[in-house]
Amino acid sequence: MNSAALVSPDSIRAQFSRAMSALYKSEVPLYGTLLELVAETNAQVLRTQPEVAERLRSSGEIERLEAERHGAIRVGTAEELSTLRRLFAVMGMQPVGYYDLAPAGVPVHATAFRPIHEAALQVSPFRVFTSLLRLELIEDAGLRERAAELLSRRRIFTPRAIELIEQFEAAGGLQAGEADEFVREALETFRWHSRATVSAEQYRQLHDQHRLIADVVAFKGPHINHLTPRTLDIDAIQAGMSQRGITPKAVIEGPPRRNCPILLRQTSFKALQEAVAFVGQDGPQGSHTARFGEVEQRGAALTAKGRALYDRLLDSARQALGEAPSEANARRYDALMAEHFQAFADDQETLRREGLAYFRYFPTPVGLAAVNQANRPRGLDALIEAGHVRCEPLVYEDFLPVSAAGIFQSNLGGGARADYALAASQADFQLALGAEVQDELSLYAETQRRSLQACASALCLEAIS
Repeated sequence: MNSAALVSPDSIRAQFSRAMSALYKSEVPLYGTLLELVAETNAQVLRTQPEVAERLRSSGEIERLEAERHGAIRVGTAEELSTLRRLFAVMGMQPVGYYDLAPAGVPVHATAFRPIHEAALQVSPFRVFTSLLRLELIEDAGLRERAAELLSRRRIFTPRAIELIEQFEAAGGLQAGEADEFVREALETFRWHSRATVSAEQYRQLHDQHRLIADVVAFKGPHINHLTPRTLDIDAIQAGMSQRGITPKAVIEGPPRRNCPILLRQTSFKALQEAVAFVGQDGPQGSHTARFGEVEQRGAALTAKGRALYDRLLDSARQALGEAPSEANARRYDALMAEHFQAFADDQETLRREGLAYFRYFPTPVGLAAVNQANRPRGLDALIEAGHVRCEPLVYEDFLPVSAAGIFQSNLGGGARADYALAASQADFQLALGAEVQDELSLYAETQRRSLQACASALCLEAIS
C-alpha cells in the first residue's frame, strides 16, 4: 500500500472528535446548551482579558480551544479494554496514567487515552477517560458471577470496526475511505442504547450494589457518559448554568480560583434520567441515570514537587471541612480551599523558579536578533530576564482521581458505598489493557526538554540549562 495515501492518526482523531460531539449533542440536547454557554464565556474572556488572548495566541493554544473535548467511557472486561486500546491507537491515542477510584467509593480503575506529543495535541486534544469495572468489588458472589456472565456475552464493537483496526495494524494506517468508515463504525460503541440486556429485577440488584455497576453491566454497549468542552472561566460557567435553568453540581472540583490556573477544575450538571426498556418489557417502562454534562478549565501541569504540594493542601482543606463537599457546605468548602491554597505560589515566575510546574520555552525576536552578540546571556534565567526567551506553562492534559470520583459520585446520587478496602492494582489493570500506561510527568518533562532544545538551536547555543 502507498503510505502517502494513508490518513494521519491525528486527522482521524479530529474527525472522530467532531463526530462524537455531534452524536452527543443529538442524544443529550443540554450538551448543546452547554456548548453555547462555553463559547459565549470564552469569547467574553478573550474580549475583556487581552493578556489571556495574547498568551493563548503566542502558545498556539487558541487554535485548539474551540475543538477541545474529553469524553468518558466505562467498560466491563479485559477484552473490551484491550480492544479499546487498539481502537484508540488508530486515532493516535495512548494510555496515560493510572487512576484508582475505589477509595472514593467508585468500583473502577482507569487510564486516559490521549495524544502524547505537543504537535499532536495542537491538531486535536481529544481524550477519553476510560474506566474498567472491578468485578471483584461486587460483594455478592452470585451477583458477581451473573455480571461476569452478562458481560461475556456482549460485543461492544461492530465486526467492521474490528476489521478496520486489524487493517490499520497490518498496513500501518488507513486510507481516506477506510478512515471515514472507521469513524462511523467506532462511533457505534459510544452510542446510547435504550434497551437493557437485563430484566428490571436484575437491574435493581445491580443498581442496589452500585449504580455504576448497573451502568456498565446492564446495556448492550458502554455509551459515552459525558463529553466535556474547555472553558477559560469555569466560575462564570457555574453561575451561567444556573441562569439557564441547568442545575450544576454543588462545588467545582479541583483547585480554587487562581490568577495562574493549575491542573484541572471541573463542574457538571446532574445526570439525565432516561427511559429504558428492560428484558420482558414491550417498551420503555423503566429509567436509568448515567449521562451528564461536564465543563473543564485546564491550567498548568505540575511537577512531582508541585503535585505533592497540591495533594497536601487539598487533603488539609478536606480534613478541615470534616465531611464530603456538598451543597450544604459548598461555601465553607470554597473558603477553606482558598485559605489553604494561599501556600501555593500564584504567579508564573515563582512557579517556574521553584520547580512547581512544567513550562514550554520559545525564542523571542530580541533573542533571535542577538545570536551574533558575543556577550549575550547563556543560562535560562538570564535569557528570560534579558527577554531572549519567553515561557508559558504547559497545559495539564490529564485528570485528577479525587475530582473524577467527585464528578462520578455527584451524578450517581446517594447511597453509594463510601470506600472499598481492596488495594489498587496497576499491574492487574495493565494486564487487562495489554500494555503499560505511560507516566504523565515524564511526558511533560520531555515536552519541556524539547522546547529548550528548540530554543537553543534557534539561538545558536549548544544547550540551555
